[in-house]
Formats: sequence, structure tokens, C-alpha cells
Amino acid sequence: MSQLELPERNVVADTARVSSAYVPTLQRTEGQPPPIAANGGLSYMSFDRGGDAGTAAALEDALAQIAEGEGQRVFDMIDKAPPGPIETRWGLGFRDFDGCMDYIRAKGIKAPDGGLVLPLPYTVYERPTYSIVPSNAIWRDPARADVAAMLRKNEEANRRRDLYFPQVMRDARRIGQYYPGLSPDSPECMDRLGVSLAHLESKCSNFYDAAEVERVFYPEIEKLLLKFFPGATDALVYNHDVFDKDYAGDRTEDQDNKNPGVNARYANLVHNDLNDNSGRVRCRELLTRNLRNFGRAQHYTEQEVDAKMSRRFMSINLAKPMETVEQFPFVLCAWPSFADQPYITNYRIYDDRVGETTRFTYRPDHEWYWFPRQTPTEVSMLKCYDSVTDGSVSRWSFHTACTDPTAPADARCRKNVVVRSFVFF
Repeated sequence: MSQLELPERNVVADTARVSSAYVPTLQRTEGQPPPIAANGGLSYMSFDRGGDAGTAAALEDALAQIAEGEGQRVFDMIDKAPPGPIETRWGLGFRDFDGCMDYIRAKGIKAPDGGLVLPLPYTVYERPTYSIVPSNAIWRDPARADVAAMLRKNEEANRRRDLYFPQVMRDARRIGQYYPGLSPDSPECMDRLGVSLAHLESKCSNFYDAAEVERVFYPEIEKLLLKFFPGATDALVYNHDVFDKDYAGDRTEDQDNKNPGVNARYANLVHNDLNDNSGRVRCRELLTRNLRNFGRAQHYTEQEVDAKMSRRFMSINLAKPMETVEQFPFVLCAWPSFADQPYITNYRIYDDRVGETTRFTYRPDHEWYWFPRQTPTEVSMLKCYDSVTDGSVSRWSFHTACTDPTAPADARCRKNVVVRSFVFF
């Protein structure tokens, strides 16, 4: 076994480049350590150049990080380590799923009733990371082919800087056994844990038809959210993804026509979709610019958005199966088990914006939940962002897809639709 040591990086923001673009201040949760992020945690909107939303600065930083070579060093350390477990500062990690499962069986790690013990993939790279999204023009620019090749190699290395660690899944339907009096299908559960369960008999007949999903399913989810959160005044479903590994039809994504396509790959990495910055940036750009808004058009002025966002608002992801889930379940981690843990920012570079998602390193006491054989009427809900920062409620959850080692070899892969929303109070 080799010792995996990852030094920290501390970047000071160049505030001289701050423009008049909307720039959120970093609003950490009370008691939360600083995030592992570029530029001291500032949004790349701070480095806007002529309306590019900081995309040029983000790309420069991505290339500078590649040139620095630390990511390659971590990749090489994992790649060249002797066979077997790799000793990290967080515990024993494994290069592959099977090696971690062998360890789980050898140690006799047990799960509670309805639970499951399985390997989950966490990053072991404690630095901010950069992803160039598929729609970015750099992939199609012949003049920058050499840069694109370098970025593509780094993207591949990013995925190989993850290790599998053993984790215990609890049955989310039994949350009341772990938190007496707390029901999984309650807003109190969302406030406390960042995860919950709702029920829906949808009238949407074809989830592969993006127009029908927008016309039928989006309003159903907005109605569900307003009923689920009694204090909510407004809900906006703004996009969705369909996951089906075995789909044989056209998977093409068409952003202009609000069609996300059909995903063949499940997000097999512990992560969250938003963070302190992107929760507010994403909300504002939806309300004022309808940027990548697949839902109802919004027509707020900047002043109206200031007023709306001065009150509490949340981002909620909701996942509904199209058929009972047999393999690749969607699993969720409860806020209390990582509330004092710094997140690691991943910057997603578009042509017109820099999104921020988050990753996390492993802890053995992360509190994971799953819904065994989740049915089409069960909607799993996870919080991606909450504007309340005083520590009184969960700020977010994190989640991943995973492989159920107890499922039959011929179990069908998960087919579900995931919608993203904002809820306002």
C-alpha cells in the first residue's frame, strides 16, 4: 500500500478584475469550513470580460492547473500503486468496485434491515477541478485542437482520480427508525436531512417526449412541491434529464428545442449539483434571462429578483422511476453527516457561464440512504441548495448512482426522469 498525500492549495482572488456583472458573495453555512475552491471561493462572474461571465478566466485557470502537473501526479500515484487497497488520509480506497467488494466481504461489514453495503466512488483530489461541457465551442474549433486534446486528456484523468470506499446504505423508508418521529415524506425531513420522499401518480405517458414532459410532468411536479412545502409561494421546474442505459432510440441532445436527450451514463461519483455561489447564480439567470430554462418563461427585473431572493429559496432535485428500479439505484447522503466538511468545487465551463458543482472526499460515517426497488409512484427528493445559512436547516445533500451487488445479474438498469426545480417562500 502507498500513502496518498495531497497538499492543499490556497488561491487569492484577483479582485481588480471584478466587473459590474452580478457577483454573489460567498455565503458559507455557520460552522462550515471554507470550500476547496479557486480564487478564494469567488464566483468566476468576478472575472467577467466583456460579458463572457468569466469563462475565459476559468479556461486559463484550467490550463494552468494542467501545466502545474499536480493532477497528473495524483493520477500516476494511483495508477502505479501496488495491487490491493491504497492507503489514503481518509481510509482504504480501491481502484475498482470488485476489489472494494472483496474487502467488504472479508471484513464482514453488515447493513441494517433493508440496507446494503457497497462501494461508492469518491474523489481523492482535494483541489478545485474543471470540466469543459460538451457544448463548448472549443471542442469544434480547429484552431484550438491542441488545447482541446489537452483538456480531453485531463477530463479522462479526472475520472481516474476517484477511488471506491465501503459505505452502508440505510433504507430511506425507515428514516423514522433512525430519527424517531421523523417521517421521510415530510418537509421536516428535508429541513433536517436534505433528503425526503414524495408520491405522485403522473399522467405523463411518454418521458422520452421532451415536449410532453414539459407540458404534463413539469406542472405536476410544481404542484407537488407547493403541496409538500406548505410555506412555499412559488415553484419553478426548469429542466430535466432522462436516464436509460438500454434505450435504443435517438439520444441526441437539443438545447434549442428544450430536449435533453437520453443519458446512457449514470453519474457514478459522489457529488452535488450546486454550491454557495451557483445556487444563487443559477436562480438569478433563470428568473432574469431564462438561461437554459426548459420550463415556464420568467420575466423578472433585477430589482424584482433582489426582492424574491431576499426571502428563503431552495433548489430541489426530484427523481421518478419509469419502472421499478432493479439496478443502478440513486442514493442520497444526509446533511448532518457532512455539515462540517469542506466541499470541493468543480467548475463546468460553458461558452456563456461557469457552473459550479461540488465533490466530497470519503468519510466512513457519511449517512447514506437508498430506496430499495423504488417504484414509479415514489419520487425521491434531494436538496441541492438552500439560502438559509444559519445552520438551522440542511443546506444540501450529495448523491450518486451506484451498483447494487445484491441485484440479479439480469436486473434491468434504472430508467428514470430527474427534474430540477427552485422553490420560493
